[in-house]
Amino acid sequence: MARSALFAARFVSSVFDHRKAPSDNRPAVAFAGRSNVGKSTLINCITEGKKIAKVSSTPGKTQSLNFFIIEDRFYFVDLPGYGFAKVPPEVKKTWGKLVEGYLTEDTHLRGLVLLIDCRREFQPDDLTLLKWVVDRQLPFVIAMTKSDKLSTSQLQRTVLEMNKKIFGAQSEESVIPFSAVTNRGKKEVVQWIRNLVG
Repeated sequence: MARSALFAARFVSSVFDHRKAPSDNRPAVAFAGRSNVGKSTLINCITEGKKIAKVSSTPGKTQSLNFFIIEDRFYFVDLPGYGFAKVPPEVKKTWGKLVEGYLTEDTHLRGLVLLIDCRREFQPDDLTLLKWVVDRQLPFVIAMTKSDKLSTSQLQRTVLEMNKKIFGAQSEESVIPFSAVTNRGKKEVVQWIRNLVG
């Protein structure tokens, strides 16, 4: 397979206890973001064949850690979305424990793709997760989803502002504008992941 090709992938399992994550020593790349930010859509966009991640119009549909085996070499992990999902508080609390447990204790995690809606400001939940990632020196990239919703000038300004806010400087590789509609950023996300897992 060419290095720039989409990922060959298949669904493996959904777990509601981070201690039941696959334990075969393959590295993993996690995908995180607010509910309805487009995690499943992005995963489907960068993998070949049938759509492996379930896309729902109902925020908060993903309530488990969903594992996909990629090229028989590593895993994608679709984390439950956080934020405005209309679910009972006790369910949100369970999600938080599940995600925190996985991110804190899984030794196979190599990096994280943080998805942010390009039309939205950073929310407290986004900043909390970002701080956690930075404090632990976990490699990450920000995929600014739904970039087709902004004009070229608006998108450029948003990328610059986000880079400055997070990194203190402009960095073309740190924030990737992404759109499943136009395929913008797909190649860059794929390449970032390939560079990460080798």
